[in-house]
Amino acid sequence: MPHAAQSGFSMTESASAMDRLLTSLRDGKGRGLPPVERWNPPFCGNIDMRIAADGTWFYLGTPIGRPALVKLFSSVLRRDDGDYVLVTPVEKVGITVEDAPFQAVEMAVDGEGEGRSLAFRTQVDDVVSAGPGHAIRFERAAKGGLKPYIHVRRDLWARVTRAVTYDLLALGEVREVDRMPMFGVAAGGAFYPAVPASEIEDGEAE
Repeated sequence: MPHAAQSGFSMTESASAMDRLLTSLRDGKGRGLPPVERWNPPFCGNIDMRIAADGTWFYLGTPIGRPALVKLFSSVLRRDDGDYVLVTPVEKVGITVEDAPFQAVEMAVDGEGEGRSLAFRTQVDDVVSAGPGHAIRFERAAKGGLKPYIHVRRDLWARVTRAVTYDLLALGEVREVDRMPMFGVAAGGAFYPAVPASEIEDGEAE
């Protein structure tokens, strides 16, 4: 479901907010992810920045072509009461996210069954392994398929890309969950149900 930020800046104000945001981020640049969960700056409105359903970041309607800049922004992304915001120690601004803020573009598999390890890499090079703290969930796609997601951090999820979804579903199996046979995927010591086994058909991935 899209999470759209209502416009809070004119184009000039949005550009000014972007300049302040970049200055703050670069001044505080360090190793690892910044502790955005501990920052509580004032909300300064929404800027014209959007993460499209395919994971592309846009600013003022134009794709942000510098991967390093996208990584920088993604490191200060937070979700507050269902809205997406970019947070610095001095201010936070709202942005629009059409689906999930990240895309899981690669998957590595090691082992089998519940002992299987599934590691995912996002388009901004976050690497997470399915298991405690990094659950897999499935949603219905518009045309009847499945959309898998992997939890990344701070209530932020990555949508598994179509190519990786096929590989993920190829690992699926049927297990009983609450006395109902369910199709899902086992990883990291847990089983992640997707759909009732009776609904399994070719072409489950969107």
